[in-house]
Amino acid sequence: MKELDVKSTIKILNTIMEYELAGIVRYTHYSLMITGPNRIPLVDFFKAQANESLIHAQQAGELITGLEEGHPSLKIAPLQESYHHAIKDILQESLEHEKKALDYYKELLETVQDSSVYLEEYARTMIGNEEMHTLELRKMLRDYASNH
Repeated sequence: MKELDVKSTIKILNTIMEYELAGIVRYTHYSLMITGPNRIPLVDFFKAQANESLIHAQQAGELITGLEEGHPSLKIAPLQESYHHAIKDILQESLEHEKKALDYYKELLETVQDSSVYLEEYARTMIGNEEMHTLELRKMLRDYASNH
């Protein structure tokens, strides 16, 4: 096994933490902006996504503080407001957010590969979670597009 690049690992974990924290804000905003006959299930969906983002941010933070000299960031990733609040637009923005999160977890996996089994398994688990989210959002978009 190679030696873990702690500095690079902390850097990408902080990026993940900041991005997941931004997800809390994003998904909370979406839950407030949903209107129409599908509002209730979609509000619940986005609230659950916000809660999951919080858990993911906390997990990344715990890993950061577990590494020597690890210090979690107090920042959140930049948020853009599109002012497009049609359900299809919100779902598309959510899909883009999840795809970017997936990229960050893949970068983490590359960084820790062959140097930490635990961090590799964490990254793989998170990649699996993010892939499931993108599949769900794609299904929601496909269904929405065929019905409207």
